[in-house]
Amino acid sequence: MKQLLYGVAYYDEYMPYDRLETDIQMMKDAGINVVRIAESTWSTHEPQNGVFDFTSVNRVLDAMHKAEISVIVGTPTYAVPTWMVKEHPDVLAVTKQGKGKYGARQIMDITNPTYLFYAERIIRKLMENVKDHPAIIGYQIDNETKHYDTSGPNVQHQFVKYLKEKFKTTEALNKEFGLAYWSNDVHAWEDMPSVVGTINGSLGAEFSKFQRKLVDDFLAWQVDIVKEYRREGQFITQNFDFEWRGYSYGIQPNVNHFTASEPFDITGVDIYHPSQDDLTGMEISFGGDVARSTKQQNYLVLETEAQAFTNWTPYPGQLRLQAFSHVASGTKGLISYCLIKPLVFPLNYNKYITWVINKEG
Repeated sequence: MKQLLYGVAYYDEYMPYDRLETDIQMMKDAGINVVRIAESTWSTHEPQNGVFDFTSVNRVLDAMHKAEISVIVGTPTYAVPTWMVKEHPDVLAVTKQGKGKYGARQIMDITNPTYLFYAERIIRKLMENVKDHPAIIGYQIDNETKHYDTSGPNVQHQFVKYLKEKFKTTEALNKEFGLAYWSNDVHAWEDMPSVVGTINGSLGAEFSKFQRKLVDDFLAWQVDIVKEYRREGQFITQNFDFEWRGYSYGIQPNVNHFTASEPFDITGVDIYHPSQDDLTGMEISFGGDVARSTKQQNYLVLETEAQAFTNWTPYPGQLRLQAFSHVASGTKGLISYCLIKPLVFPLNYNKYITWVINKEG
């Protein structure tokens, strides 16, 4: 990567009227050199089962290339379209709270064969459409991927297979976790109950570990598909998120950042931090340290706020301070998450980018 990426997540599909050229001019005025697109709009790309329309993607790619703004294209698999759930309600994750309901994003069972069939199809259709476009510098797999607490019968069946491979016998399983307590011991694999309600903390922790491995497998599977289409020099990344405390801080309990990042060329993260009087810098430092540690190299910040909740709207000068803090922590790219207006720094950022490039050679 020969320059510091500075950009914005951009969804032309969300706009109530045509303002693409206006937005691009705002980006140019702000010194923006990259946008991230497509990962949130599966229903636009496939409005009905098997009907594909990449008009919005192509329109943005062509416009950005003309403006000399690079593009990161995301696979749109983290928010399933209505027709899929109507035809196949079993794609929704069954969790401790019961059967899933449609409406939010990230509500599917990432191990469900039907979901995986449709996910692979949309990825391949998208990649076939965009693979030769000169504006694209990289790809993002999914979005803030987690296991979404999927724990229904399909997942329980896979967990039993996992336990068989790891412990070989039920006797070894019982001994490892002390399952004789309260008659929880298992004497035949087919008698293994769902562990959703287990009172055994060690067995529950093993199931959580297994769930995190589901994320590893799902992301690696998508990476292998995208690798079939990407050109030389294009990177593949993922935007891992962190524990949420009203902002990003703490290790994400539903992902193993270190194993999940292995198939990627560069780790990406989403770091949302408070501003105004609540600005501390800890979120930036902590998130940056984790991201850099996953592959022992610098990383991308694929989402950070520009405008959002009241106390996230920075005081004058804080946006610049936050940006420099991200750079100091080791990011190679900084992309704000803002649906209409791009992030605007109150400084000549192009001059700063030139300084970084010259300094690093």
